[in-house]
Amino acid sequence: MPAERMIVVIPTYNEAENVALLIPQIHQVVPQADILVVDDNSPDGTGAIVRDLAQKDPRIKLLSREGKQGLGRAYVAGFKQCLAEGYDLICQMDCDFSHQPKYLAQFVEVIADADVVIGSRYIRGGATEDWPLRRKILSKGGNFYARTILGIRVTDLTGGFKCWRREVLEAIDLDSVGAAGYAFQMEMNFRTSRKGFRIREIPITFPDRTRGESKLGQGIFWESLKMPWRLRFKKS
Repeated sequence: MPAERMIVVIPTYNEAENVALLIPQIHQVVPQADILVVDDNSPDGTGAIVRDLAQKDPRIKLLSREGKQGLGRAYVAGFKQCLAEGYDLICQMDCDFSHQPKYLAQFVEVIADADVVIGSRYIRGGATEDWPLRRKILSKGGNFYARTILGIRVTDLTGGFKCWRREVLEAIDLDSVGAAGYAFQMEMNFRTSRKGFRIREIPITFPDRTRGESKLGQGIFWESLKMPWRLRFKKS
């Protein structure tokens, strides 16, 4: 049986300080993986950095978009390209080193007996580092809030470090995914669970970013507050 083709999707907006450091670290852990950076026309030149790296390494790809359209839209665009190009395992991660590349090897191991693997901050062995108390309360409280409304057994509903089997993404109507911000993670988990796919969580330590600026904002907070109710009472 041929080896499964793997790719890592990384959405970026103004990540010039991180992207050139992150890509080689990913390849140290999973040298067989390709990497697709989905860049939203970053003013700081992130796209240009990735384009230069791609000219030297065929494992690196760049998908450039016209402007900032939200995290969920970036992932959907990246997933569609990965499916079209025939990848079997599609991982997703942030560019700010909060998602540490060292865990990718474990994702590959665990997904042999799963359909989706989630890097979880909130199961035994998981943790966050250097977070202010307010952020910890909002994140843990938000996960409990969403989990209670949706009634699914995923501890870290908003975690964005994952690995998918292509069959899961093919079964989800990506064009109908409504969340543009971080509620995208919640919506994708809910749709996956509702279709009966096997979801596994592995513990990760999630440090706060040390370079670049966070993309969190009030709009993201309100979308995450409303999304569980929309999903719960959606007919289809």
